Amino acid sequence: MTEPVLEQAPNQPAVRGFLHRAENARAGLVLTHSAGSNCNSPLLVALADAFCGSGLTVLRCDLPFRQSRPHGPPMGSAEKDQAGLHRAVQVLREQTKGRVFLGGHSYGGRMATMLCAREPALTDGLLLLSYPLHPPRKPEQLRTAHFPKLHTRALFVHGTRDPFGAIEEMELALTLIPAKTKLVSIAAAGHELLTKTNREMLLANVVEEFRDFFL
Repeated sequence: MTEPVLEQAPNQPAVRGFLHRAENARAGLVLTHSAGSNCNSPLLVALADAFCGSGLTVLRCDLPFRQSRPHGPPMGSAEKDQAGLHRAVQVLREQTKGRVFLGGHSYGGRMATMLCAREPALTDGLLLLSYPLHPPRKPEQLRTAHFPKLHTRALFVHGTRDPFGAIEEMELALTLIPAKTKLVSIAAAGHELLTKTNREMLLANVVEEFRDFFL
């Protein structure tokens, strides 16, 4: 069952999105989007349905920058976006029993890692979809300064054709993280991960890898 969510508490970031409620859920997962998308992206909707079908309650939500403007990239909103994720984890904990995980696609995943580098006890694990290791064609501009402070277990899912970081670059970057990590490569996939031909394989693979790594 999927239901809209709009949670507005005094002095807290609003949480806006959709809750995929699984019966007898053993855990919960917050999922958020990339810089150019929103919580209705095909990847997030498909993954939320797949995880819900496997017994996880999923909250897919819009980051604060997307709540402020329906289109366009985030502009200096990293601190607010991380606060929004913090609040989303709190909201999901009120809706489900068991452990709560935090996941994000591209920019959303980067915000999740930065947040957990500061607050390692916030969540039980991270699901990073297409982590934006560096801008395309700019491998010197690495987004890994906070990795040595990341003590939250993290599962990375990355396409072999992702211009934001090659698999070999990702493998090297993950050695900076002191927590346990795993890198799952998706053959022939780009930054969006989901393609016309890999949908069923991708969803089954991500759910299985997540369950084996965390549950």
